[in-house]
Amino acid sequence: MSIVAGIVTGLDSVAREAMLFAGVGFLIGGLDDLAVDLVYFARRGWRWNRDADRIAVAPDVTTGPIAIFVPAWDEASVIGAMLATALDRLDHPDYRLYVGTYPNDRATIEAVATVAERDARVRLVVGSRPGPTTKADCLNTLWHALRRDEADGVRARAIVLHDAEDVVHPAELRVFEALIGDHAAVQLPVRPLVDPAARLISGHYADEFAEAHAKQLVVRAALGAALPLAGVGCAIERSMLDAIAAARGGDPFDAASLTEDYELGLAIAARGGRGVLARVRDDDGKIVAVRAYFPARLADAVRQKARWMTGIALAGWDRVGWGRLFDLSDHWMRMRDRRAPLAVLVLGAAYLAVVAWGLAVLLHWTSGSAPPALVPGWLLVINSVLLGWRLVMRMAFTGAIYGWREALWSLPRAFVGNVIALLAARRALLRYVAMLRGGPLVWDKTTHAFPDLSGEARR
Repeated sequence: MSIVAGIVTGLDSVAREAMLFAGVGFLIGGLDDLAVDLVYFARRGWRWNRDADRIAVAPDVTTGPIAIFVPAWDEASVIGAMLATALDRLDHPDYRLYVGTYPNDRATIEAVATVAERDARVRLVVGSRPGPTTKADCLNTLWHALRRDEADGVRARAIVLHDAEDVVHPAELRVFEALIGDHAAVQLPVRPLVDPAARLISGHYADEFAEAHAKQLVVRAALGAALPLAGVGCAIERSMLDAIAAARGGDPFDAASLTEDYELGLAIAARGGRGVLARVRDDDGKIVAVRAYFPARLADAVRQKARWMTGIALAGWDRVGWGRLFDLSDHWMRMRDRRAPLAVLVLGAAYLAVVAWGLAVLLHWTSGSAPPALVPGWLLVINSVLLGWRLVMRMAFTGAIYGWREALWSLPRAFVGNVIALLAARRALLRYVAMLRGGPLVWDKTTHAFPDLSGEARR
């Protein structure tokens, strides 16, 4: 056998095995996604995600103060605008913003202090340890500050979580007021803003959250599975946090977690607490949601996705395990949460197969031979149909929220999201190995931007 013939045979084998592995993986993943779609349509009918829950939001009724926790490390560029906007927008008579900072972050401290001097509803909290620690550790610092403030006063009825770059909705505290009590946790939809200067990278978050918070969480709730929290635009009943804190030695947020928000939602469900995704319309008929710019640079997006992948799919599996033994719907949803590393492996195999197949076809053409079939035809047909359906669903949910132009952009952004996932998987694996070897946990945050509220964020 000649050297060229040996290379061709090797490429054929690599392409065939990689394509078969990827094809079976895509088939399993596609059927999994299709099952979620079918449950969604059975739950919602054919009304898509334009429908919203209808609840009574009384404008003048309050049952106790609400504490809003905003952890902030290296957020001097956005925290002042975020706090000023929240104070101007929030329609509730009894709330207080607790902002957690670090002693070695003077710029953020000064930015918060400037707002706090003008408005007593802002409480600057400086932790005792230099940053960055973890986001959960900063939240625990805020928890203890709240408890000290309550020593001689009224207890907060609920704790709301926000990030330093969030654009709050004016009606969100009214929604929490109406639902907390009947529910232990309330999550509002998150609507990422699309940066026109980085439409591919920032926009892929809009596509993903459009499906996640308009379909996937709706399905979780319909199935009775545990509802993970997003860490922003969510409220937790005070008595539930008290119970979790008591079980954890005084800290309700697990400082050893990279995704404390996700795990907190599962912990609430494990204690019998009901969570709800509140898709509520305001007086203008728009969904009450949290808006924010997500990373617009590739490196930042990879860092953020790697943290999510590490915390949920790798370390999270070790930390929270599975739900109740026979709770099949919860097992299914947790399995979906943890499929990201396998999905990346399948995706990498597919790209490897495409490259190997392309080289093999070129060599077959130069030698005058015919390339062999890689996978059964029926597998290609089914996967093509499932891929087409997946892209249509993404376009539909993105378009329902952001309009038809962004729906069209969602097609190339599907490829961009795959590239980001591939790059994030390597970083996540290295970080997970470092964690297993006892490496320190730090707040691996990205640079944030606060939007110009004269534009898209007002809608």
